[in-house]
Amino acid sequence: MLRNLRSYATAAAAASSASASSRLSPKALAAAEKLSRDWKGTSATGGKVKNYIGGQFVESKADRWIDVHDPATQTVLSRVPETTSAEFEQAVDAASHAFKSWRDTSILTRQRVAMNLQALLREHGDALALSITLEQGKTVPDAHGDVLRGLQIVETACAITSNLKGEKLEVSKDMDTETRRLPLGVTASIAPFNFPAMIPLWTIPLATVTGNTLILKPSERDPGAAMIIAELCERAGMPEGVVNIVHGTVPTVNAICDHPAIKAISFVGGDRAGKHIHDRGTLNGKRVQANLGAKNHAAIMPDANKNLALNSIVGAAFGAAGQRCMALSVAVFVGESQAWIPELVERAKKLKVNAGIEDGTDLGPVISPVAKERIERIIGTVESEGGKLLLDGRGYSVPDYPHGNFVGPTVIEAPNTSLTAYKEEIFGPALVCLKADTLDEALDIINASKYGNGTAIFTQSGATARRFEKDVEVGQIGINVPVPVPLPMFSWSGNKGSFLGSVPFYGSHGLNFYTQNKTTTALWKAEDAIATRASVNMPTFH
Repeated sequence: MLRNLRSYATAAAAASSASASSRLSPKALAAAEKLSRDWKGTSATGGKVKNYIGGQFVESKADRWIDVHDPATQTVLSRVPETTSAEFEQAVDAASHAFKSWRDTSILTRQRVAMNLQALLREHGDALALSITLEQGKTVPDAHGDVLRGLQIVETACAITSNLKGEKLEVSKDMDTETRRLPLGVTASIAPFNFPAMIPLWTIPLATVTGNTLILKPSERDPGAAMIIAELCERAGMPEGVVNIVHGTVPTVNAICDHPAIKAISFVGGDRAGKHIHDRGTLNGKRVQANLGAKNHAAIMPDANKNLALNSIVGAAFGAAGQRCMALSVAVFVGESQAWIPELVERAKKLKVNAGIEDGTDLGPVISPVAKERIERIIGTVESEGGKLLLDGRGYSVPDYPHGNFVGPTVIEAPNTSLTAYKEEIFGPALVCLKADTLDEALDIINASKYGNGTAIFTQSGATARRFEKDVEVGQIGINVPVPVPLPMFSWSGNKGSFLGSVPFYGSHGLNFYTQNKTTTALWKAEDAIATRASVNMPTFH
């Protein structure tokens, strides 16, 4: 996520030595050439990624550019600008100007744009998925899931005419009090590398359908999906300046935090960057919602459906190469279920590690050489700290992709919670296994964690599930569900060290984040009315 911004240049330099001798596979090259040909704002064949400002894809005048690499080959796919301060100011001006008319655009028109956008996202889902696979590394089916979970937010935003209603009450004779929900103004979204489509789609539909304008900064590691979404917003009928995209690293992030015209910031990423953005943004009077790191635990009870539990854990721990804030990274085996650990290791061994573009791949590469080095370094501390490596994914080699950032599935048995591999968010395909004698002991382990994004329990006992749900101190709970991310009719509810801010993402809370209340009390005395001739025409509303 954004925590490695300062080290990214080092990663790019390290990868560039391999780039010259690396080549995309024929399948990947065909996808890259089609993406570059079909979409205006991005490239997958070594060209420059553009800013999107005031409805125009504009090449930056930046003097610093960041290479975007295919994680499987280190091939340079595109170059991302460190957007200049003048260009950033142009984006804010465009968003500010567009807000003046967009806020007064009828809710029916804004709803229609959202409906058009969801249809276009479905139509062009393959292009988005291929862009994600090339730049981020995840498998094509997983990339489609990335798009789908974002699309579901857009579909929910289409219900805005029902969900944005205010309140009105006659509080006294001929006196009404009415509360309306109005947009804030210019808002901003800072997205991470691990969900290049889903996270922008957490913010774009809700910000715009409520009448706000938005400045998006996608990850500098995989901006392609965001640029495609920008073009789809344009095709959907979104006016110039309603959505703008700028690029970069720390300077662009700080500009977002500091600019007085920006009223709210949505961020998903790591702890360090999230705390910085939250503190700096709120100090400048902005609303900030920041989703941070996680260490998600599952409790496996002896009465669980063994096959369901093991398959769920393997999928949730190693899917997307573990690069999910809701990845299941700790499994607490309770009582007799501890005997299942060897079988879990065998199932993890069967996962296929390969480039995400290849059919049948279960795990693609991690995002960068720096990420790979960090993951392997943490795995390397396990045995010296008293743990066991039941499956060691370090040094994993994929013959057809010798330069890929591959880490194989790793299963760690920890004697306690003191291991570095337990305490740190590895953000890779590594699962820590702990043992507990009772449900109470498992709950103590989970509740002692500083994070509170998600947790799960596997059991066939309703009473055990109820006890777990009641006593666990985590915001999002799965009962026989390994990745309990709420669908968008509900709101994100991670807590403790996994979230900063007062209003969470999407759902009803998301609408609250992007709106402010205005309350009017009016007195119109009925006896003062003057009769006029009635109209017999059909009333229409626009």
